[in-house]
Amino acid sequence: MSDAVCPYRLDPQGADTHGETTLLRAQGPIARVELPDGVLAWSVHDYEVTKEIMGNEQLFSKNPRRNWPAYMNGEISNGWPLITWAAMDTMATQDGVDHARLRKLLLKAFTQRRVDAMKPYIEATVKELLDGLETAGAEGVVDLKGLFHMELPTRLMCDLFGVPVETRAEVLEGGHKNIDTRITAEVASANLDQWQIAISNLVQYKRDNPGDDLTTGMIAAMDEDGSRLSDSEMIGTLHLLLGAGSETLVNALAHASVALMTDRDLLAKVKAGEIPWENVFEETLRVESPVAHLPFRFATEDVEIGGVRMSRGDVVLVDFAGVGRDPAIHGETAGEFDALRADKTHLSFGFGVHYCLGARLAKSAWMSGIPALFERFPDLTLAVERDRLVGQGSFVVNGHESLPVHLYGKPALVA
Repeated sequence: MSDAVCPYRLDPQGADTHGETTLLRAQGPIARVELPDGVLAWSVHDYEVTKEIMGNEQLFSKNPRRNWPAYMNGEISNGWPLITWAAMDTMATQDGVDHARLRKLLLKAFTQRRVDAMKPYIEATVKELLDGLETAGAEGVVDLKGLFHMELPTRLMCDLFGVPVETRAEVLEGGHKNIDTRITAEVASANLDQWQIAISNLVQYKRDNPGDDLTTGMIAAMDEDGSRLSDSEMIGTLHLLLGAGSETLVNALAHASVALMTDRDLLAKVKAGEIPWENVFEETLRVESPVAHLPFRFATEDVEIGGVRMSRGDVVLVDFAGVGRDPAIHGETAGEFDALRADKTHLSFGFGVHYCLGARLAKSAWMSGIPALFERFPDLTLAVERDRLVGQGSFVVNGHESLPVHLYGKPALVA
């Protein structure tokens, strides 16, 4: 295969994430794709090739400021729908010592010990949200995603970082728009300004009102030694963690709920202890990765990999939704949800030095939230057919726009 293959234009609506991967897989381990505004990139969905790329930051950098000529030369405007993914100054756009420096500052916040200490708080938050859900769903259809799946991660992350309740919508707005690949140039440009202002205001608020939270801790680290954390790194890191830390868990919760609502036999076996909840968690991440196409990596030199020739500066996206369904790893049933599958190998938390910092916290929240949800509402049922669920409007994440449900089962038809 050569790099002259006709690129496949990724659907900005994200209407059929897995259908797209099937088409891309026909190109081989890596496919040529087109992003908004005609920007060309490579999409990798092969498990082994993905590990090779993610494990080699010398050949595949995360830093656009040094390795993406189109961005460095100003060809990528502030109105590009994915501009934030390049403009953020954070550990997700750094390599080597800079990445290690930023990561080290945050490691202590996500240790197993700290996550274990948060468990009572997580369980209390889950109970509060389920109480509210019960009240909202006394009659009719409710949006499970909006009232539970989204609320749980955003509350956890905002509380962890000390975001005041009255400013949470403003602080989180930029993260919601970052993943929307349908936005116009005007919205993209305005959003780039909005989230930087919102996060800057948060930092100033925490300077004036320090507390026992991660934002206060990051400010202290920056003040102790300015070389450890710059203003732009502070703003970018907070934006990344608050956005990515919530959006990914939203989809992990939602996809598990859909799997259990649409397979009553699976639900019965899990509740009876025949299948561990952890199996459902891992299989959800494998077959329905919360992230679809994650931006970006950049080839640092001309390289041949996965049957394609990449040029220095080429853009690379990892198709996590496809990696988990790689038939070379999981065979002909790779696209099926099977909680008893012996091998649930996936890369949904990443691989190598960029492995997700919040993996422990995400698992703890999921393990508290999903069992409690189905304990409280054992007859929880989708209010629409599964194939009528609408995509989130993004090829970056793999999620649903909403999740309409009946909390107590579908009401009986009256003759």
